[in-house]
Amino acid sequence: MSDDRPAAESSLQASTVSHSDFRSLPRRQLVGTIVGLQLTLLLAALDQTIVSTAMPQIIARLNGFDRYTWVTTAYLLTSTAAVPILGKLSDMYGRKRILLDGALFFVLTSALCGAAGQLPLPLDGMTQLIVGRGLQGIAGGAIMACVFSSLGDIFPPLDRGKYMGLFAGVWGLSSMLGPALGGWLTDAFSWRWIFYVNLPFGVLAISCLQVYFPDIKPDSIGKKIDYLGAFSLIAFLIPLLTGLTAAASVGWTATPVLVAFLFSLCAFVFFVCTELRASEPIVPPLLLQIEEIRLALLIVTLTSVAMFDVVLFAPLYLQAVLCISATKAGSLFTPLTLTMSIMSTTSGQLISRWGRYKYLALIGLSVTAVGLLLLASYDRVDSTGTCFALVLTMIGAGLGATMPIFTISIQNAAPQNMIGAATALSQFCRSIGATVGAAVLGSVMQGTYLHCLQKSSTLVAALPNEVTRVVDNPARFVQMKSQLLARYVTLGNGDPYNLQQLYGNIAFALGDSIHLVFLLGAITVLVALVATCFVKEKQLRAE
Repeated sequence: MSDDRPAAESSLQASTVSHSDFRSLPRRQLVGTIVGLQLTLLLAALDQTIVSTAMPQIIARLNGFDRYTWVTTAYLLTSTAAVPILGKLSDMYGRKRILLDGALFFVLTSALCGAAGQLPLPLDGMTQLIVGRGLQGIAGGAIMACVFSSLGDIFPPLDRGKYMGLFAGVWGLSSMLGPALGGWLTDAFSWRWIFYVNLPFGVLAISCLQVYFPDIKPDSIGKKIDYLGAFSLIAFLIPLLTGLTAAASVGWTATPVLVAFLFSLCAFVFFVCTELRASEPIVPPLLLQIEEIRLALLIVTLTSVAMFDVVLFAPLYLQAVLCISATKAGSLFTPLTLTMSIMSTTSGQLISRWGRYKYLALIGLSVTAVGLLLLASYDRVDSTGTCFALVLTMIGAGLGATMPIFTISIQNAAPQNMIGAATALSQFCRSIGATVGAAVLGSVMQGTYLHCLQKSSTLVAALPNEVTRVVDNPARFVQMKSQLLARYVTLGNGDPYNLQQLYGNIAFALGDSIHLVFLLGAITVLVALVATCFVKEKQLRAE
């Protein structure tokens, strides 16, 4: 080991070092590595939030309203599938190779997305963008698989907390800055710049990683890539995520959805059989035999469901139920992301100082559950949304406190040569929790809303077709309220008060349905809280 130390200290270039010597790198190289990793993570995190505010411009310019959701879905599908595969490859061939290739590919695909509609390809502009986003998701998966795993190579578990918290805070920062930055770039320049802005920052991140990031190469002699496992994992995930996405709009019993789920189930069985026989499985069965990792993965999945419960439905509640403008709703939502960022950093610092994490997780999950219960019983009389924002602040603090904890506990329990696969499995469960949660809770909300609206069936039957066509979409109905009221007067089919009364019924039905969704989110967090009680906390290793 001592022979490696002079080599590491003599050069800032990426020398090949062993795990135990990596922490002995000169401060300048260590700082450069951390900065490069944070810039790379910011690219992937910001890209998931900056696109939303530009979507109206994108679908208007590229004529893609019918494929609106696929700009996001394509990225989600490929990134979710890529994370466990590339995480395993980074265990076999080293993080630097995968991370640099991923960052470079991310920059190239960002340029491809920005040029959608201008490329000489036999595809229309919207299809070009969707393909570009799918390719970009692969690069994003490489980044997510390697960044947090790299912290497991650099620091022992005891020191890892404070840095893991800083990196988790990047997500909160991107959630807060992304929508505003996307809107500004779209208005000031063009929607294309939400992708082109990645180019200079990507080049800077790649430069930092190339110069400072050590090339920690594991012993990969005799190891074979599990191609069959990778293909069967993709065959399992793509139909599953596609079916979940489609179920929210066409229903869970639609034939395409059932076929997708059946194919996914068959592929999953084949994937499990493949992994049990593989010499270097994508998801090592050994990891799932460790109780601490099994429980942590369950908790990560459940908290991801709860987080997206708030992220997806709180803005809808503010705008469609409390009648708050989109701009003000955005400002009321900011405390959630801000407190998540602050608390994730604080939580990491406390974990490194105490060497313990279980009680902090219990407190964070308890605060989150109480916050969701408050949202589930929220009084719709509050027209300003101030109290709603205070509850969101509470939830942000609870979620932020738990964000770095279970990644650290998974890395602490995993063998060092499986850090990449273990960390990637954690990120994979977050994505699955978000996707499944969004689909299931969205369906519950829609079904409950339509059931509650049945009491207004007489009002709906008496209204013109142009009104009834948008009743099933309450958010769209709220946006069109003033236009429909004005138009309804000219039709002469009755008293406009009926439409106003219908609007009140719609807001009430939507409020009840979202309250139920928040209650389910609280129950999910309570299950995670119970699971945390069974976690056998291990003292974080100092070396």
